[in-house]
Amino acid sequence: MKEQIGKITLDYTYYMGEDLYCDGAVEDELLRIVQENDKKEFGRIIEESGSWPILYHLSPLRGNIAEWFPVKTEAKLLEIGSGCGAITGTLAKKAKKLDCIDLSKKRSLINAYRNKDCDGVSVIVGNFKDIEPHLDSNYDYIFLIGVLEYGQLYMDSDTPYEDFVRTMKKHLAPDGKIVIAIENKYGLKYWAGCREDHLGTFFSGIENYPGQEGIKTFTRTGLEKIIKAAGCTNYHFYYPYPDYKFMTTLYSDAYLPKKGELSLNNRNFDRSRLALFDEKEAFDGIIEEGLFPLYSNSYLVVIGDRPQTNYVKYSNDRKEEFCIRTEIRQEAENLSVHKYALSLQAKPHIEQIRRAYVALQERYRDSGMEINVCSMEENGIQFPYLQGQTLEILLDDCLDRGEEAQFEAYVDRYLQFLAYHAEQPVADVDFIFSNILIENGKWQLIDYEWTVFESRDPKTIAFRAFYCYLIGARRRRDISFRMLEKKLQIMQDELGRWLDREYAFQNEITGNRKSMTEIRDAIGNAVYPVEELIAQLEQKKDDSDIQVYEDCGEGFSEENSFMVPEQEIVYTSDDKEEMTVHVPVKKGVRAVRIDPAFSACLILFEETVLDEKRYPGLPEDAKTNGFVMGDQLYGFSTTDPGFVIATEHVSDITVKMKRILLPADIAGKLPQGEKKRSIWRMFS
Repeated sequence: MKEQIGKITLDYTYYMGEDLYCDGAVEDELLRIVQENDKKEFGRIIEESGSWPILYHLSPLRGNIAEWFPVKTEAKLLEIGSGCGAITGTLAKKAKKLDCIDLSKKRSLINAYRNKDCDGVSVIVGNFKDIEPHLDSNYDYIFLIGVLEYGQLYMDSDTPYEDFVRTMKKHLAPDGKIVIAIENKYGLKYWAGCREDHLGTFFSGIENYPGQEGIKTFTRTGLEKIIKAAGCTNYHFYYPYPDYKFMTTLYSDAYLPKKGELSLNNRNFDRSRLALFDEKEAFDGIIEEGLFPLYSNSYLVVIGDRPQTNYVKYSNDRKEEFCIRTEIRQEAENLSVHKYALSLQAKPHIEQIRRAYVALQERYRDSGMEINVCSMEENGIQFPYLQGQTLEILLDDCLDRGEEAQFEAYVDRYLQFLAYHAEQPVADVDFIFSNILIENGKWQLIDYEWTVFESRDPKTIAFRAFYCYLIGARRRRDISFRMLEKKLQIMQDELGRWLDREYAFQNEITGNRKSMTEIRDAIGNAVYPVEELIAQLEQKKDDSDIQVYEDCGEGFSEENSFMVPEQEIVYTSDDKEEMTVHVPVKKGVRAVRIDPAFSACLILFEETVLDEKRYPGLPEDAKTNGFVMGDQLYGFSTTDPGFVIATEHVSDITVKMKRILLPADIAGKLPQGEKKRSIWRMFS
């Protein structure tokens, strides 16, 4: 049985009559949206909805992961797990024939309606296991975008992931390629506090999915083992950033990110998350150590001959007339930079960049600033790839070394270039630090996309350069504000007016579309800085509270702890407490740690009873983080005092003690030597 929706053919030959995988009512909403609205309306609908599923399924940015592939127009493609068609439309534009497979009829209907104008597309609905034996064996590309992690559901075997890849190989044409996009279970975003994408739990992948069956992601090493076990030796890794779902930049082993480039790290559209550290700063360190492939949030693996493309950057979260793709390609021994329009409407924008080159070259003649050569090519423009460090990186190096004088010298030179022939009717509005390359003292403007053919106040452009610089990292803020005041005479109380100009420029480019950060905020899944959470928790604990930790063989943790619910406290003076603490010991608990306060304190241990065995003070094998000040008298100069008692053969602990909480200003000044006697007398 088949159904035709526009140009799309839906094939139900293998459909069993029931959708076994469904996200519920949101799929009905998605179907209504694609039936009633043109694709051009999806952006508005996403912004108005404040819904993660609608963003995820309808965003055109989803197609970036596949759009760059150099697919010949006569090619034949296969997409496994096509879902609601986020990638299907992109693939259909590139090839003559596209077959899609998906388990869900409703999702396939959504796919068909949203892509109904695409030629050569068939969607086969049903279980992959039933469909696979009947697939052709001459596909030029097979795409597994967010699919391999479900390998256990596709294959009934002890090695499902390897067998999945091995099975796909049977359906390739000679020189065909398999393309896999998948999360990295050790991606930095998970260490930093994002939940695992599929399970919605913290650190599941990092902990190697304990007890989890059905869905798993892998490290690079894990993927390589799977690919090699499937008999594939010709494969190549790419690194989608921030991740493969909403990729803006694609790196490769031939072109890894440079320090300072990775700043779009708030990947928490679907769920709330923690913020355990600054991911940008962490990525900078990881890049310096050469460890980026280990911590990339996602992987894109091409099994087959490597494409010439080393790097891709998408600028398609803008007005359609400004949407372009930038590539760095390896051709023989040379690297070259290419820019392409992503729609017919954007072609004039690409052509204007060539005009900008001619005009800027004239303006900066004899200035010492070289303009990167731009030449026209089929469907786009081309630049030579230049070596050197960006001014942005050099400024960061000055910050790292504390060389403010050198920082200021770079800024002065930058401002000189900006003022050079400023009266001429051409100005690069995007004359920012990351677009200027310096090599052996030579300054080169490498990107001048936002050039206007009129004169502009250099101060306005300089403000934009500092704005783009300071938002890239928190540590840049102080010096940027000082330079704004010193060099441009822009005071902090004037920033609002200058920022309004910057926002107006951004809105002109985006067509007032919301940024991904604004969409994330509208969806409403919060980011919780862990330091603030800790502070809030600690504020809820009274200094006099007593907390018990249980070690069942994995050490002490907050997860296995509790506050003592009942305690007998007899006040014998205003500042001294006498108490008995009773702690039942659960079976399997090897040791118990008792924190007698949340404050520095003095503790006189009078008696400990383990079951029926009595000890004067603490048992001999007990351990504390305090120091002895007298007979069974301990001083704790930390706000986290504690003592540990072994409990492998104990079912009940009772500790009788006297406690004095110490003020913060004397906590670290507990007396030593002879002065301890006066402390001892406090308990007599």
